[in-house]
Amino acid sequence: MGQSLNHGKKSVVPLVTGVLSGDLIAMSLSFAGLGVLLSTSAILFNIFKWVAAAYLFYLGIKAWRTKSNAEKLKTMPIKKGKMFKDALLVTALNPKGIIFFSAFFPLFIDVKEAVIAQMTIIAVSFLLVAVASTTFYATFSGYLGSKVKSPRFQSTFNKANGTMLMGAGVVTASVQK
Repeated sequence: MGQSLNHGKKSVVPLVTGVLSGDLIAMSLSFAGLGVLLSTSAILFNIFKWVAAAYLFYLGIKAWRTKSNAEKLKTMPIKKGKMFKDALLVTALNPKGIIFFSAFFPLFIDVKEAVIAQMTIIAVSFLLVAVASTTFYATFSGYLGSKVKSPRFQSTFNKANGTMLMGAGVVTASVQK
């Protein structure tokens, strides 16, 4: 969103394709580990579940405590290739994304059915939603620019984001597999 706020409509395609590619890589990494996790033991699954829940809760608290960075948002020229590469790397290598996929995707997978088909459906569904939401944020960031840069909006957004992450942590902790 920061890139699209700074660079406008010309940033939409490289950012969306970078995020999409990064999500695909992160999902592949989590799916590879998920297969091992599902086939090993319930104890290992529960350990991972509690670690993921604690991490999501930590991220929620961190978001609640984050101060506004409205004064730090600056416009800088950037190349489309660099925008794509940055979006891809940030998305693909973000441990939060891999933990997110590993924590929530197992909730929707029945190990008694064709796991690969289920993973494919989940991945495609998530990627379609990711493309839609990333495109929305990138396209309409000009309109949101003045609001997003206000300290009050950022504080409210951080608290809402933190609340959702903590809620995701609680849901993750309550999963029975």
